[in-house]
Amino acid sequence: MRKTIKKIYNAELFNEFFDNEKSSGLILIGCTLFSLLMANTMFGKEYLHTWHYHIGGQSVEYWVNDGLMTIFFLLIGLELKREIYHGELSNIKDALLPIFAAFGGMIVPAGLYLLLNYGTVTHSGAGIPMATDIAFALGVLSLLGSRVPISLKIFLTALAVIDDLGAIMVIAVFYTNTIFWFNLCSALGILLLLFVLNRLKVKNLIPYLIGGGIMWYFMLHSGIHATITGVLLAFVIPGGEDGKKSPSSIMEHLLHKPVAFLILPLFALANTAIVISSNIGETLEQHYSIGIALGLIVGKPLGIYLFSFLAVSAGICKLPGDISWKTVASVGFLGGIGFTMSIFITLLAFDDQTIISNAKFVILLSSLIAGVTGFLFLKVTLKEGTNEGNN
Repeated sequence: MRKTIKKIYNAELFNEFFDNEKSSGLILIGCTLFSLLMANTMFGKEYLHTWHYHIGGQSVEYWVNDGLMTIFFLLIGLELKREIYHGELSNIKDALLPIFAAFGGMIVPAGLYLLLNYGTVTHSGAGIPMATDIAFALGVLSLLGSRVPISLKIFLTALAVIDDLGAIMVIAVFYTNTIFWFNLCSALGILLLLFVLNRLKVKNLIPYLIGGGIMWYFMLHSGIHATITGVLLAFVIPGGEDGKKSPSSIMEHLLHKPVAFLILPLFALANTAIVISSNIGETLEQHYSIGIALGLIVGKPLGIYLFSFLAVSAGICKLPGDISWKTVASVGFLGGIGFTMSIFITLLAFDDQTIISNAKFVILLSSLIAGVTGFLFLKVTLKEGTNEGNN
């Protein structure tokens, strides 16, 4: 009985997650179009100044990217923890297919980017085409309606969550220049204290939130990007067998709508205010531009399909009965919708504002091409039917 209730609750959480993400994806499209339009009109300078206006010594854009996005990462961490302990990733056999797909979707795009940029000043952008934007990808998938099998929704969601974790690890390891050890040790000391509270079964959220806020401050001044605090905090907030009553589940439920309908739209508005160059051809000819485009449009679907195929062929995992290889290839293009994490890594990878603006534009264009391609392919393959098995 307890297991049945647990499965029902996990299904409810997944459906809530999926519904919020698909709605958020559609809102993000609107915010992106609005921001691009505003930045390229006669009101462009005033609009850009809005995001560069200083509050507390830092710009509004800074507080969105380094402050509010920490809450986004906290939600990602909570969702990942739930999937690992109670969800689709709790059964290692079921988890292996999206894990291999995610690895392929990270390794191949990064490899293609480095092939064109290794040894240049832009080689640090290799992480840009590695991650999938969950909100946009599920938003596009939702446009196909009831023809999408639940196993495909779960596959894409798990894949996106896993490679978001990969992107977080890449940020922590490769996009840290100078470490200030006192601040880092202070942040980790607070994390240890929160872990002790967890083991003592302290379930009141207040000490975790206060500790998380202090940890964020020290992490912000440690040299490691402060948003990592969100993921670390997620794993010390108590979960367990309490279902909806556990602090972790309560926090996840509370954060879904603010993240989907406030934080991510603000991120989109702040980071897609791109003044499009009159010489688009020159922008697209840059090695980093070609690397990003190839990584997202070609590398993502190729890596997802290839690693999935190799894993299934080796007998490590199996393909769900209602998903065909054509469907896997098609959904791989949705993995090429980078957006949030790709733009986020762009801000860390480059210092030159021209390169940052150009890279953002290429990310948007490549994500659009990948998304439309994936939608059209899925519309055909799902119309043919999803019961082709492994054929």
